[in-house]
Amino acid sequence: MGNASSMLTQYDIEEVQEHCNYLFSQQEIVSLYERFCQLDRSAKGFISEDEFLSIPEFSLNPLSKRLLRMVDGLNFKDFVSFLSTFSAKASVQQKIELIFKVYDIDGKGKVTFKDLVEVLRDQTGSFMTEEQREQVITNVLEEAGYTRDCTLSLEDFTRIIDHPGLKMEVEVPID
Repeated sequence: MGNASSMLTQYDIEEVQEHCNYLFSQQEIVSLYERFCQLDRSAKGFISEDEFLSIPEFSLNPLSKRLLRMVDGLNFKDFVSFLSTFSAKASVQQKIELIFKVYDIDGKGKVTFKDLVEVLRDQTGSFMTEEQREQVITNVLEEAGYTRDCTLSLEDFTRIIDHPGLKMEVEVPID
């Protein structure tokens, strides 16, 4: 099982499994623990911003700065809970809630037109002009019955995002 996983007891595994609503098997939790220990290079029991940025897929993500706000300083149990949203077994609602947190930069439970444009800017870089970004967001909001002056709650955001034509592919393989 290796050095890192030998420190994880059966009780620990079951507790973490319960904490993440059983979205990971016990073997997946052991694999995640081994990866957590590799990332926690200073063996502090949590992963720092710099340690997260050592993951190439994470550091290359255009939303990494926003995600860092959510993951900096996570202990193992919270690390697994965060990753459970990316599980194939996670519900669409769980994925939408994570995406909402990415947009809700100030953590106040509301997303503004400005927030939506900022995330689109992070994702598109120089491939779109500011005017194009604003037009895309305006069109999406108007199609859903909102205006650019609206402030979106999680419920509003869910109504816009959770429609039949949208496929939520927010998953990360464990192995």
